[in-house]
Amino acid sequence: MRGKSVTILVAIIVVLAISGFLLLKYKVFQNNINLGLDLQGGVHVVLEAVDTPDAPVKADSIDRVKAIIENRVNETGVKEPLIQKEGTRRLVVELAGVKDAEKAIDLIGRTAQLKFVTADGKVILKGSDLLDAQATTDPNTNEPVVSIKFNSQGAKIFGSVTTELVKKYGYGDPNRRIAILLDEKVLTNPNVEEPITTGDAQIRGGYKTLEEANKDAILLRSGSLPVKLEKVAIQSVGPTLGKDSLEKSKKAGIIGVAVILIFMIAYYRLPGLLANVSLAVYMFIVLGILAALHATLTLPGIAGFLLSIGMAVDANIIIFERFKEELREGNSLRRSVESGFGRAFWTIFDSNVTTLIAAAVLYYFGTGPIRGFAITLSIGILASMFTAITFSRWLLRLSVDTGIKNKKLFGA
Repeated sequence: MRGKSVTILVAIIVVLAISGFLLLKYKVFQNNINLGLDLQGGVHVVLEAVDTPDAPVKADSIDRVKAIIENRVNETGVKEPLIQKEGTRRLVVELAGVKDAEKAIDLIGRTAQLKFVTADGKVILKGSDLLDAQATTDPNTNEPVVSIKFNSQGAKIFGSVTTELVKKYGYGDPNRRIAILLDEKVLTNPNVEEPITTGDAQIRGGYKTLEEANKDAILLRSGSLPVKLEKVAIQSVGPTLGKDSLEKSKKAGIIGVAVILIFMIAYYRLPGLLANVSLAVYMFIVLGILAALHATLTLPGIAGFLLSIGMAVDANIIIFERFKEELREGNSLRRSVESGFGRAFWTIFDSNVTTLIAAAVLYYFGTGPIRGFAITLSIGILASMFTAITFSRWLLRLSVDTGIKNKKLFGA
């Protein structure tokens, strides 16, 4: 039993060391955890809805704008954007990793009013008649185009109008054209070659790249904004500032964890060493969960993670102090382990539950970085409860089973 316990303890330490080396070498956590605006830079924009004769700002206008912009941003693949209301007319948009502020604003702030207009100026269809829009390449000309599909009503109208134009005018007649306008800009003004009754059509706006066509497709899919938006503030957060913040956070974290590890071994000796092993497992669990969720980490999120490390260490300290008290009363190592954990359990449980409640309140009422702090703190607390109450206890039992009799090695 003694030899088996020693083997298990050594194996755990070796496996953790190798795992940590491989995870760092292949940047598993770095490649799967996104960085927020404050760490990798990006764009911070404040937009304000303004009244126009055609589209006055109503009570629900900003909510509708928020939903449409969220759809547009999500279509671009930007990770974890922050989009929140500010008052009744303003919207704050933060896009991490976006370098070109003007292009980003053009995409999220355009009204995207689509019209199909005949040669005599009659609007036959609008963006609301669209069912879908996708950027694609014309197989015949290899030209980037936007393929659109009308809903049943739009398909019926478009089929009827194109059929009438083909019957009424000869090929090449200017009156046989249907112009497609986006925000009053003519994208294309094609001649109707034949009746289009299938509900499918193409927008050829002279797109140079498929990316350009995709931007218009996103605008059309997400729908038009109900009101006009004006730029109130634009702030670009440079990658240098974000990198500097990240490096300082890393440095502070490494120094803090190193001091904790040294203190635990110096003061608690063997239990302190085991607590450090447990802390390593805790960090793997938390970072692994964040990586699996492809979470976005901000400075407040890092603060929440570091705070949860402190709470994980605090839980071990409470347990070890109870354990030392049992040893001083003359109890055996085995009994001291069980009694120490038993006496410390409810203290740890109560403190962690109250912190989880506070984190839940922050998440419910907070936004953006505050929610990030609450999430990382909550994940850290749950992981620390497992490692402190379950894993540390198991390690301490194994150490007792090795046959060590010297109570001084256990901090007594």
